[in-house]
Amino acid sequence: MAELDLRVRILGRLLSRIAIADQSLEQIRRSQERPLPHTLLTDLLLGAPRKDVATRDGSAAGADGPVRVRAYRPGRTGGLLPLVLLFHGGGWTTGDLNAYDWLAGTIAAKARSLVVSVAYRLAPARRFPAAAEDCYAALLDVAARAAEWGADPSHLAVVGDSAGGNLAAVVSLMARDRSGPSIAFQGLLYPATDLTASSPSIDENAHAPVLTKRDVLAFRDHYLGGQDPRNPYASPLLADDLSGLPPALVQVAEHDPIRDDGLRYAAALEAAGVAVRTTQYFGMPHGYLAFPHLCSAVPQAMGELTAELRAALAPASAAA
Repeated sequence: MAELDLRVRILGRLLSRIAIADQSLEQIRRSQERPLPHTLLTDLLLGAPRKDVATRDGSAAGADGPVRVRAYRPGRTGGLLPLVLLFHGGGWTTGDLNAYDWLAGTIAAKARSLVVSVAYRLAPARRFPAAAEDCYAALLDVAARAAEWGADPSHLAVVGDSAGGNLAAVVSLMARDRSGPSIAFQGLLYPATDLTASSPSIDENAHAPVLTKRDVLAFRDHYLGGQDPRNPYASPLLADDLSGLPPALVQVAEHDPIRDDGLRYAAALEAAGVAVRTTQYFGMPHGYLAFPHLCSAVPQAMGELTAELRAALAPASAAA
């Protein structure tokens, strides 16, 4: 195994003090009610909003009422841009739009796309399948109103990291099963794909920085609340049929309890005839793209993701 960078080890120690496995339901609820502010410290950790990307807050249909969304449009672009829906990570329990400003804005700038970040309902107050159904409903609504956002719904991609990677994979399944919309590409960044916790890496990296086995199980339990983890809309790896899904990029981190979730899902997609690019970032922890100033693999990983998006959405890019 590649050695963890000192900065990553320090980050892991800091995050261990607020581990989800040690938080009460009341602590989780209070945290969800406080949007992450943009401060010198949070921008140092998570990246600051990009000044070359315009943002616009709005709403989209969720499964049970509207959900908040934020659109990111790169500067000096005209016409209709390719459309990317971004589903944030956080174990279906944490995370918000502010925390993903840098990631969403950077994807928009480098992929020359209109990115819409979705604030789906969070567990444990809203358990499975609330998040998945919100994301699918938002996909339908944003695609239907794409012209309002200056986007082309015929060139559509979904991207998510961690729990968001799970949701991007699940939404791709839903779109196939429910006859649309047509998704050209799915970017799955260190995704959770098997909520039965059967991947060998869960024990191998049980005490990894940023995300531990205890955290994985706590997030899973908050989300499912005792429901069957084998449901394919919870665990896309366990779907009976993965054929007919969009081409995928699957990125995984070496020091990640759910590393093998991504590797196993990529192999299953490939076996089903889906075009897949798989990359493992050595020496990296779970969530590396959320820490652009601390994780050395971020420039390469972001470059890979946005290059794949540009290639998959090239016709719309050329017309913009």
